[in-house]
Amino acid sequence: METKIYKMGNRATEGAMIGEAARVIREGGLAAFPTETVYGLGADALNPEAARKIYAAKGRPSDNPLIVHIADMEHLSEIAKDVPDQAKKLAEAFWPGPLTMIVNKNEKVPDETTGGMQTVAVRMPNHPVALELIRKSGCLIAAPSANTSGRPSPTLAEHVAEDLDGKVPVILDAGEVGIGIESTIIDLTEAIPMILRPGYVTKRMLEEVIGPVRTDPGMISEDSSVKPKAPGMKYRHYAPKADLIIVDGEKKAVIDKINALTACMQTKGMRVGVIGTDETAAHYTGDVVLSMGAREDEDAIARRLYRILREFDEREIHVIYSESFDSPGIGQAVMNRLLKAAGHQVCVV
Repeated sequence: METKIYKMGNRATEGAMIGEAARVIREGGLAAFPTETVYGLGADALNPEAARKIYAAKGRPSDNPLIVHIADMEHLSEIAKDVPDQAKKLAEAFWPGPLTMIVNKNEKVPDETTGGMQTVAVRMPNHPVALELIRKSGCLIAAPSANTSGRPSPTLAEHVAEDLDGKVPVILDAGEVGIGIESTIIDLTEAIPMILRPGYVTKRMLEEVIGPVRTDPGMISEDSSVKPKAPGMKYRHYAPKADLIIVDGEKKAVIDKINALTACMQTKGMRVGVIGTDETAAHYTGDVVLSMGAREDEDAIARRLYRILREFDEREIHVIYSESFDSPGIGQAVMNRLLKAAGHQVCVV
């Protein structure tokens, strides 16, 4: 299969390119497209065979649910068994935007899209190309991240091509995405709504709209018998090819520990990568040291995470040591992704 990459940005040609991707989806095929979070791999959400093509292209486990992307609020009532008042309030506050809501599904939504669950994950992306694609296709679009399952999510069309060239007919290239990590997922089928995946929309922001919200303490289950309720809950994700270890503690202790670990690995002939910040990068002795940006700029840190993990792959690094990035805001989402990429390997100093 030849993969065509269509560059967005030229108004004279952009509509026709989006129209071509919409035709592919309408006819049961796949198309990769930008959202404000990461690039998505889209197919008709109500077509079981189309959903199966997503799993095949990504190498994604079939019990890992897909997110259904919609362009209008009316679409939610088309696929939900019922639309909770909380969903309406959250949609008014955060849609279009990086928030996915889980509601009970109706019979229109095939099990292939929901991973066999009786719930469905839905969001309205805040990107003009994504919204136009949904509307022109005439479909609701199921779309996980447009990468090989387990790899860092794509924030550029080039990342999509690296993983899926020859597996997807069309990639719509709108440049770098704005946020860089996946949407927050909140489960509205619980008595008290529960955050299943942290993202740009934080717990505090949600509680300001609908009141008390819980955070799932087991966002990543290591029990293979646990069936995931939302995308990314069960499986290791976002992983670079190199082994990744997070080092957590006070700044000086972290720098000293990472440099000691680096020296040990280098004596064994291994190339070492380090993920630091603008405040610390100059203090590290790794073969490749990359900064996530200034610590106070959480948005920039989130936007750079996946690109940095992919850069280590390109530079043939064998092991990566990273600082911890937990914080009350979007740093929680960054840390969630790092932990999953590291397979929960954390060294506390």
